[in-house]
Amino acid sequence: MSLPRAAELLRDYVAIPSVNPMGRDDIPDAIAGERRYAEHVAEQLRGMGLDAVLVGEGSRASVVAEAQRPGARETVLVASHLDTVPVDGMEIDPFDPAVRDGRLYGRGACDTKGGLAALVAALEPLLERGTLRRNVIVVGEADEEFGSVGVADVLAHLGGRCPDWVIATEPTDLRVVNCHKGVAVAKLHAVGRACHSSDPSAGSNAIVAMARAALSLDRYAREELARRVDPELGPGTLSIGLAGGGHAVNIVPDRAWLVADRRLLPGETPETAREAMEAALARDGIDDVRIDSCHGYKPALGAATNAVATAACLEALGPDAPAPTGVAFGTDAGLFDEVGIPGVVMGPGSIREAHTARESVPIDEVEAMRVFFGRLFGG
Repeated sequence: MSLPRAAELLRDYVAIPSVNPMGRDDIPDAIAGERRYAEHVAEQLRGMGLDAVLVGEGSRASVVAEAQRPGARETVLVASHLDTVPVDGMEIDPFDPAVRDGRLYGRGACDTKGGLAALVAALEPLLERGTLRRNVIVVGEADEEFGSVGVADVLAHLGGRCPDWVIATEPTDLRVVNCHKGVAVAKLHAVGRACHSSDPSAGSNAIVAMARAALSLDRYAREELARRVDPELGPGTLSIGLAGGGHAVNIVPDRAWLVADRRLLPGETPETAREAMEAALARDGIDDVRIDSCHGYKPALGAATNAVATAACLEALGPDAPAPTGVAFGTDAGLFDEVGIPGVVMGPGSIREAHTARESVPIDEVEAMRVFFGRLFGG
């Protein structure tokens, strides 16, 4: 079956495992890390005349290449993360891409190897003909799905070479996303006093204490977070995703823990989120539970600074482009924005397909993204 060039590249990319271990130690070395994929893309970009380099440690490599047009007034960084989530529970072969009913299947096809394939396919003829009209920094970053180490490596490599704006190629159904929520993860612990379960009154149950804290945080989310509504993104949210504790059923537990996902609005930080959660626990008289940490994995992306990026993308999409929108998920665009590089998010595929057991992307959307990049960088 003959495929468009972008889909051919995507098929090759999906076949290269680039699984993010995400803190786990059970991911086989044969599929873990981004280096294999980064090396493949770097070799392609060098074949197009670009001086592509790898940055990062060990298997967690990112790729950076710069294409310049003499006299161009604008530099755009296109960031497409190389890593995928693990493949547990997948119902298709994750690394043997199949094409059926106009879709390409495999891990990363949607999130986000389709965006990078579209970019490379668009740049090939522009560089060959010398018709690039904007400078472009091609970035495939590692570790977007977990700690975003790749963004730090890329920024360190660029040093003072600051692009004007960024596109992060996450799956957005080809809509321009000009704002999104941020992500912070809060970890809590409770300390009790262990005793034999035949006489619970002799101890202090840490799991019960943590249960009270969980109910307090849930009430805080429903009653307080729900009152502050961003016009584009809605309210911030809090979801308790992990909890545990204890040693045995016949021991009153002396320890318990909880992990909560806190989605941040523009202007919120992990520090302000932590302070608000501590205040909620204090109001409910919960003094035996502590918040150990509240780390921001992804800052929120606001729409206040990215008007130029939004306008350029809408122009390249054409007059029928839908209006910009906001999304609840976080992206590396928030990290670039945090250091003063505004940006937007846009890519083929739907977030509903990302991370799924039968991940796929419509081939016509990958091709449409290639056309978009051709217009944006070639005019």
